[in-house]
Order: sequence, then C-alpha cells, then structure tokens
Amino acid sequence: MTTVKTTKKKAESASAADKIAVIQTGGKQYIVKAGDVLKVEKIKNTKAGEILKFDNILLVAGDKDIHVGKPFVDGAIVEAKIEEEGRDKKITVLRYKSKTRYRKKKGHRQPYTKISIASVKS
Repeated sequence: MTTVKTTKKKAESASAADKIAVIQTGGKQYIVKAGDVLKVEKIKNTKAGEILKFDNILLVAGDKDIHVGKPFVDGAIVEAKIEEEGRDKKITVLRYKSKTRYRKKKGHRQPYTKISIASVKS
C-alpha cells in the first residue's frame, strides 16, 4: 500500500506571495521578490535599519496578471530594509604600454548598499 502526500497548501501559499517586480536603482535594473537580498549601488543619505520604498517599478507580475509600466507602473511600491552599507572588495586596475616602460597601478573599492526586499505591492 502506498501513501500519497498532498502539497496543495504549500503551492497555494507560495503562489499567493510570489509577486515579482523589476525595480530601477543606481542606473541598473533588478528582478526582485519578497525575501531577496541584493547589493545595489550606494544609496545616499541612508543608514542601516531604515525602510526604503522604491517607486521606480518597471514591471510587476503575479500569478495571473502582469503590469508593464510606461515607463513606470502607477501605484506600485517595493519596500526594502537596509541591511548594511559598505565597500566591496578591492579591484586592481593596471595600465601597461609595451616598449615604453609605462606602467600604472590603481585600486578601487566600490561603495554598496545591501538591502532585503520586504514586500512587493501593486
């Protein structure tokens, strides 16, 4: 005798909360959903623990409906909490020209803001 496990409750609860959105911040676009953690370009005048509301939403998609903005979706908001602010790992930039003894070495650390998406509302 075999037993059959039903997973309808899990599927229903997951589909109700699965709204995705495409947000624009720092000149880049990100696909986000509730619970995601992202590193985005540094957001000025913010501190860790603050709640951000992104209103530059390009697309919101749910189970059965998709809203595409022209250029942004009216009334759509993505709420996010700032986890931390910092600087990324150092990258090394080298310039070299052969046969002229020309060498330049520079380092760069990009500032970032780490956010966690709390909710997507349309």
